[in-house]
Amino acid sequence: MRRELGQVFEVLVSPEIKTLVTVTDVRIAPDLREALVFVSVYGDEHAGKAVLTFLAKKRAHIQHDLSRKVILKYTPRLHFKLDQTAAKADRVMSILDTLQVDESKGPDQESEAAADETQA
Repeated sequence: MRRELGQVFEVLVSPEIKTLVTVTDVRIAPDLREALVFVSVYGDEHAGKAVLTFLAKKRAHIQHDLSRKVILKYTPRLHFKLDQTAAKADRVMSILDTLQVDESKGPDQESEAAADETQA
């Protein structure tokens, strides 16, 4: 389902949206009536909201194209949600980078900085 949605996005979404949109996960209800599609958007929060609005408008067309590619008892109604995993990973990496910079000072420099703070 995720692969087929990715191909549908290449045809329907990519030409109209000028940012990278990736289907990261699809969770389908056991009765096949509903599906939650997680999308990752390259850009800021505003770009993500714009893409979600666009996908909501094109939902019926995306579902129709998907129903021709994936044969299921029911074609699930698609719901789109922004996947924040990449943004969270970037934040963790930036925190780790700052920790590495602090460690590169060395223990002598840290103790001198601590002594300066207590004297002030």
